[in-house]
Amino acid sequence: MKNQFLKTSPVQHAVRILVTGLALTMLTACVSFDGIQSNAKINTLNADSGGFSLRNANGMWPDAHWAVGIGGKDLQTLIDQALANNPSLQVAAARLKAAQAATTAVNANSLPSVNASFDSTYQRFTEKGLIPPPLAGTYNSNNQLALNASYEFDFWGKHSAEMRAALSQEKVAEAEGQSVRLLLSNAIARSWLQLARQYAQLDLSTQQLAIREKLDTLTHQRVKAGLETDTAIQQDRIQTVNLKTDIAQWKEAIALTRNQIAALQGFGPKHGKEIAKPELRLTQENTLPASLPLELIGRRPDIVAARWRVEASEGEIDVAKTQFYPNINLVGFAGLSSLGISNLLQSGSSIVGVGPAIRLPIFEGGRLRAQLKGRVAAYDIAVATYNQSLNDALREVADQVQTLNASTEQAKQQQAAEQAARKNLALAQQRQKIGTSSMLPVLAAENILINEQKRSLEIAIRHADSQINLIKALGGGYDSKANLTDALTTPISHNSTKQMKNTVLTKPEAA
Repeated sequence: MKNQFLKTSPVQHAVRILVTGLALTMLTACVSFDGIQSNAKINTLNADSGGFSLRNANGMWPDAHWAVGIGGKDLQTLIDQALANNPSLQVAAARLKAAQAATTAVNANSLPSVNASFDSTYQRFTEKGLIPPPLAGTYNSNNQLALNASYEFDFWGKHSAEMRAALSQEKVAEAEGQSVRLLLSNAIARSWLQLARQYAQLDLSTQQLAIREKLDTLTHQRVKAGLETDTAIQQDRIQTVNLKTDIAQWKEAIALTRNQIAALQGFGPKHGKEIAKPELRLTQENTLPASLPLELIGRRPDIVAARWRVEASEGEIDVAKTQFYPNINLVGFAGLSSLGISNLLQSGSSIVGVGPAIRLPIFEGGRLRAQLKGRVAAYDIAVATYNQSLNDALREVADQVQTLNASTEQAKQQQAAEQAARKNLALAQQRQKIGTSSMLPVLAAENILINEQKRSLEIAIRHADSQINLIKALGGGYDSKANLTDALTTPISHNSTKQMKNTVLTKPEAA
């Protein structure tokens, strides 16, 4: 029997010990995760969530080139420059690279580990230990040159759970990067729209100032003729000063908005001065579809990111559960070992060994259960965050649709008011032409018309701003199925847009 044992190879010996270790897994009943589970439920979209419709809408849903339809190539160029230079987007790209590196590291855990080592220690060997004479009591070197290998058996799915969690975190980083792109594009578009508004208001105020100066001249003539008092002059002066103040404020607003756009692009204020004056081409026709299906909410990258966080939390729960089971590693080594460096490469110095290393949790003082409870709590937070994000998205879309519908109705009423002002001006000009009236009613009518044009401008700007916000609320052409790794460093105008599927209603697919 003794000779038979001596003939047993190291591998056979390791297998026997491994089988023995597997038999010990029954002892894990001492550490259980019974009773630790989550009751959180993920909300889904259904018919009760409500639909959205736009009045007088006849367009198609915009793709990733939506900025061209709002501000032309000039606006798209500003957005492309921002996507290439903004530091926030560069941070998002770096986070994605970090997440990808973490995924690679997790994947390495499922592979065998092999490393080489060389140890050489010069020491005095004790005379009272295992080293026999004549080496006992002498100084010599203890040397070892070996290859060391280890492999962890994934009996409980630990590595697959870790990989699932890591891949989900990578998807979170991708979606968050796209969310930064969308927020940045939205901010540039809205700032550009405000710049257009400020220039248009400046032009209208300048026209009003020219009319007011003509009225001031006529008022002075009437005062000299005794037809007006000095009070009329002072009243005209107040209005003139107010207009000049408005013009100064619009000029200030233009300069500040230019600085804001330059900062969003990642440039300094000098670059803001080079931004071309926006050409405002506002219409009341919607560029959005008349019907907005609920699944378009799935275009929002923040919703996709929140859903991937839920998936990552599920993976982390599974990882925590595997800690309750035995951890079995197979370790081995092969190499050379000797006393004295000169003996290291001689025959007889070879060493080889293989065997399992088993960790069996029996009593952990509640550490493993507490760790699992923490993972379950994190999952509950992720689910609640997702549900809240979904509710916020529905509210945001509903708000923008309501604003668009309201501004469309307001534009109709304002159009009637502006037409009446134009007709009033035409009548005043006709009376002045035939000599039945002076120039004063004509100038007053022109001033009224400009005031109505200012109101029309504000309604149109508000309508366009809501269009931009609705595009953002519905994801801005984002496709969660597309590969977003390159999207973080590529201008959005260069990306292709695929048909969006209902990612909110379904579980994200692991890569």
